[in-house]
Amino acid sequence: MTLDTAPYRSLCTDCGISRTSNPKRCGDACQFIKPKYPELETQVHGRARDLNRPDELHFGPFTKMLRAGLKNPSTGAQWTGITTRIGERLLETGAVDAILTMTEDPNDRWKPLPIIIDKASDMAKCRGMRMGYAPLLSLLEPAIAKGYKKMAVIGIPCQVYALRALEKELGLEKLYVIGTPCSDNTTTENFHHFLSLISAEPEEINYLEFRADYHVEVRFKNGKKKEIPFLQLPLSTLPNDFFPLTCRTCVDYTNVLSDITVGYMGGQGEQWLIVRNHRGEELLNLLGDEVTTSAPGTAGKRHSAVVGFMKNVERAAGGLPLRKMPNWLRPIVGWLMPRVGPRGLEFARTRVEMKAIETVLHLRREQPAKMASMIPNHIWPLVEPYGIKPTDSETHKPLE
Repeated sequence: MTLDTAPYRSLCTDCGISRTSNPKRCGDACQFIKPKYPELETQVHGRARDLNRPDELHFGPFTKMLRAGLKNPSTGAQWTGITTRIGERLLETGAVDAILTMTEDPNDRWKPLPIIIDKASDMAKCRGMRMGYAPLLSLLEPAIAKGYKKMAVIGIPCQVYALRALEKELGLEKLYVIGTPCSDNTTTENFHHFLSLISAEPEEINYLEFRADYHVEVRFKNGKKKEIPFLQLPLSTLPNDFFPLTCRTCVDYTNVLSDITVGYMGGQGEQWLIVRNHRGEELLNLLGDEVTTSAPGTAGKRHSAVVGFMKNVERAAGGLPLRKMPNWLRPIVGWLMPRVGPRGLEFARTRVEMKAIETVLHLRREQPAKMASMIPNHIWPLVEPYGIKPTDSETHKPLE
């Protein structure tokens, strides 16, 4: 198989396994078929998430969480460049032979292109955000064929889940996994449409970030910047299939099977690190005094924000138009949200609960027969505070 061919799969984000020499492994590797989170968390971290430990219900197993930033931010990085710098340090120190990650397609700077990096200096070409699906794991076999035995993978949750499900059969001497959170992915073509809705000059945009202060930051090639409050985004005008059912039913926003998760939603202006095991500690230690860290903060209450989101998801899942806030009220609420809404870890908890609710409601509407197999047990305690409980057919074993 080549990168240009892949057999059809329903509920597929094209992680790359279907493009390998044994595409039937999708049946064991895919998180959208029958996820085994407790088993794989134990395999990767030595234990499954502790539902009674603060924040593990929401974020998965971890040893510590931090706010962090590089003292000297990398030019062109999405934030300060922690993920890229860890990759560079892995190669500089010889801890790995190669890294599987993404760069930009030569014909479209927003389209992700899988790449094998074996020189630290080449990690610079992987800085920044891209939007779309890319078969990262199709590079596993070519990398192993080149003789690489010590590897790192930088990936989003659906890629990392499949990697972990197949890890034991890869025969690697060492594997480090750097995960980035993922909320809602879409095709690169859809993303270009979104850019055209937020700017009259979409082709001039070279940076976009959904920030934890309820704004989207857009930068242009000429150096101009624009900040758009979430409430001013044209999300309600997007077609129903803009985000596929896979992303609307993904239960792993925080990338729980990575060794370290590098994100932003819990960072309050800095990056948010979730160190999950001893390999994650090794990865963080590679940065030495290049990075500053502090304890993450938390503020505000999430309940009303999640309830409002749930009501709109109920309408969307039922085929009804989303409720739109009156235009005169948007600036007022947009001013209030960064000041009184959930911030820091509470913001991240908010997003995890929203994703859990979205999973249940959309599967009930579109794929009810798959609920018992697709929804891990730890999702139900996340949605229960909002009056959502499983029926007998939606879970086939006692809740943990």
